[in-house]
Amino acid sequence: EQKAAKGFAGHLAALREGRVTAGLVKVVGVGAAGLGAAALLAADPAVRAHRHRQGQGVVGRTVDVLLGAGVVAGTANLVNLLDLRPGRAVKSGLLLGAPLTRGAHGGIAAGAVGAAAGLLDADLDERVMVGDSGANALGALLGVGLAARCGPVGRAAALAVLAGLTAASERVSFTQVIARTPGLRELDELGRRRD
Repeated sequence: EQKAAKGFAGHLAALREGRVTAGLVKVVGVGAAGLGAAALLAADPAVRAHRHRQGQGVVGRTVDVLLGAGVVAGTANLVNLLDLRPGRAVKSGLLLGAPLTRGAHGGIAAGAVGAAAGLLDADLDERVMVGDSGANALGALLGVGLAARCGPVGRAAALAVLAGLTAASERVSFTQVIARTPGLRELDELGRRRD
């Protein structure tokens, strides 16, 4: 019954029928974690010092926190959506996180990138499985790193991209797209065990 409700629309449809799915619980939990992380970022003087945050009123700060929450939750969801093959979520995290390790807020992503690099070999060799918890945590940390370095406009742009990819995942199999796309296919298979 849990597997029947797939994607955000499936979880909402199940809720309308009076069923609470594990996926819906994850959506709420990751969203709440994103909101908490964005609120903590808003209290950080280095994040508040961004030139596009100067002179923000209560409404502007609230919108900024909500955008940050969306970026954190959306990045967590995206990395989790990619976690369908050994090494894929970790590789995605490394590719997304590497550029985020530079600059004033680079330390946020650096820890996640370091942990992902340490897990890559074992994940590819199927000795460990990142799973929902690991993929969501990796994505959320990278989302915090992204939200920390962006102003409100950057957060809105990132959220638009994340929302677009999430919406696309409801209709298109990322696994099939990767398998059909030269370059992506080889990167996806790189280092994975051959059966």
